[in-house]
Amino acid sequence: MATDESSVRVDAWIWSVRLTKTRSLAAAECRAGHVRINDERVKPAQAVREGDVVRLFHAGVERIVTVRKLIRKRVGAEVAAECYRDDTPPPPPRAEAEMAGIRDRGAGRPTKRDRRELERLRGL
Repeated sequence: MATDESSVRVDAWIWSVRLTKTRSLAAAECRAGHVRINDERVKPAQAVREGDVVRLFHAGVERIVTVRKLIRKRVGAEVAAECYRDDTPPPPPRAEAEMAGIRDRGAGRPTKRDRRELERLRGL
């Protein structure tokens, strides 16, 4: 990686702007393929630059952020929020999420047909 001031390691940046709790967790997410920069899987040492779009799938939620400012050290939440623009789409309304796949209590194990209908409703 270049030592210039125009780039930072992606694992360090994700940790610095508080998208993950620890830097080692950020590196593990990169190695597992849960981090993408401009729609390309990256390793922890990959450089991130201003204007890059970072996608992070962490804790069951995909976060999409655009890099606005590069930082190397972890900072307060208010300062960290200024370093990226959150482009994550809002979650679906709670009422719709609960309606998909509700079964009657005591209905037993779903059949193959029931399972396929549930997957179709959930969009899988």
